[in-house]
Amino acid sequence: MDIRTGQIVRAPSPMESLEKQLSCPICLDMFTKPVVILPCQHNLCRCCASDLYDSKNPYHYSGGIFRCPTCRFEVVLDRHGVYGLQRNLLVENIIDIYKQQLEKGGNALEPPLKSKETKEPMCEVHKDEKINIYCMTCQTPTCSMCKVFGEHKDCEVSTLKVVYEAQKSELKNSIDLLGASNSCLQAMLKQMEENCKAVEENSQAQKQKLGEKFDLLYAILEDRKSQLLEQIAQEQDEKVAVVRSLIQQYNEHLQASIKLMDKASQTIDNSNTAEFLIAAKQLITEAKDTSKNSHLQRPEPGFESMDHFTLFTEDVEAMLAKLDFGVRGDDDQENEEEEEEEEEEE
Repeated sequence: MDIRTGQIVRAPSPMESLEKQLSCPICLDMFTKPVVILPCQHNLCRCCASDLYDSKNPYHYSGGIFRCPTCRFEVVLDRHGVYGLQRNLLVENIIDIYKQQLEKGGNALEPPLKSKETKEPMCEVHKDEKINIYCMTCQTPTCSMCKVFGEHKDCEVSTLKVVYEAQKSELKNSIDLLGASNSCLQAMLKQMEENCKAVEENSQAQKQKLGEKFDLLYAILEDRKSQLLEQIAQEQDEKVAVVRSLIQQYNEHLQASIKLMDKASQTIDNSNTAEFLIAAKQLITEAKDTSKNSHLQRPEPGFESMDHFTLFTEDVEAMLAKLDFGVRGDDDQENEEEEEEEEEEE
């Protein structure tokens, strides 16, 4: 009860007391982020501090003096003005928690839930503090206590939401890049599969052409072989015929000589002198003529040789051994095209 008025005065609730502590001394409303802290440890909305500074500095000089509206402490500003003042991330996080509790209808002063209940990541250094800010310098999430008192107190920090949106956008761009890269890879894979198929088809076609070329060579060789064998056989028949003819002549001469010998032997055995003399002179003449004609025509030395039909293939063998794939000359290509045109005309 108020003694002066006699009215019952209701004690402020913890929520009201907290809201009063989170009120800006300039706009008298709850702090609007970003919140700056002065060396005298008083907090202000940066927008309110900027308006107050601009009203005292109409010409917008760089730097100057800023007076705390609560304790009148003078702060020397650098060329950035009030934007050079340090942000109070702790107060900003408290404001966020307070607003979340108001939206849920709970008590902002209730102790935070355990990490197992909230399933939110907690700071490893400050076990009861949630990870609620992001250290831009160290590129890692952390808590407000680490920023105020811990290893990140000299680092530049940002809210999780800002970094989340930035990294989410960056990750989305990375996913788009990966998608484009995957599409390119898929196109390359498809092209390479088509290349493999084309290589197989072209190889099969070239194998067929190669087989046809060798078949043609085999046919030419077989045809030429037949021609050369025919030449050998023809000369063989001619020489054998000549020798057979000589053999027949020699046989006839031999038979005639044998008959003359028999006749001469019978004449010698004849005891009748007159008959002997009559027949002997004729036999002597025939014997002399027969002996003179015994040297008949005979084959010349080397007549039986067939060495002149020897085929020298060393050059051809060397050429075939070096037979390889190569670029066809223009002359060969023109000749082949002319032959194809002649075949079509025929």
